[in-house]
Amino acid sequence: MFAKLRQRWQDTRTIMKLSLDAEKRALQEGQRHPGAEHYLLAALDLPDGSARRVFARLGVDPEAYRAALANRHAAALNTIGLHHVAPAPTSNTAGDARAPAGPADAAAAARADDAVPPAEASILFDAQPSGQALMQSLPELQRRLSAPLCGAHVLLAAAAMAHSAAGRAFKAIGIDLQALGSAAETELRSGMPF
Repeated sequence: MFAKLRQRWQDTRTIMKLSLDAEKRALQEGQRHPGAEHYLLAALDLPDGSARRVFARLGVDPEAYRAALANRHAAALNTIGLHHVAPAPTSNTAGDARAPAGPADAAAAARADDAVPPAEASILFDAQPSGQALMQSLPELQRRLSAPLCGAHVLLAAAAMAHSAAGRAFKAIGIDLQALGSAAETELRSGMPF
C-alpha cells in the first residue's frame, strides 16, 4: 500500500515537471499553451532518461528531433510570409550575446516579451488539443505497461499522433511512428519488475 502511494506521488511529480517544462517551452515560442511537441521536448529532459534511451534504441540523436521541430516552425512562418531567421551565433564573450544591440532592438525585445501573456492562473496546465490528448492518454498507457510514469510513456503516446506537429517532426527525421511505439514499449518493459 505504501509503495503504491509513493509511486503515485512520484508520478504526480513527473506530471508536474512535464507540464511546467512544456508550458515554459511553449511560452518561449510565443504560444500560450503547450502542444504535444512541447511535452516531448520536456520528456527528453526528464531525469529518468527513458525518452533518450528510446531514441538510442532507434539510433537517432534526440537533438535531431529538436532541430526538426525548429525547422518545421521556421517553415510554417515562411509559408505565411513571415521570414524567420535564426540568430547567428556570436563570438562576443564580453557581454550577453542575447542582449539587444540598440534602442530599436530593445523596444522590439520588450514587445516580444509582452506578446504572449502567461496562461490564466486559475487554469492549471491548460494545453493545446494535441497536448491534452497526449496527457490524457498517459494514465491508460501506464495501466497497460505498469512502469513508473516516465519519458518513454510520453513517446509511446506520441507514437499514436501521426497528424500532430510532434508526429510530423518524427517523420521529418525518418522515425516511423510504429517503430517509435515499439521502442518505447521495449524500454518500458525493460524497466518493469517481474
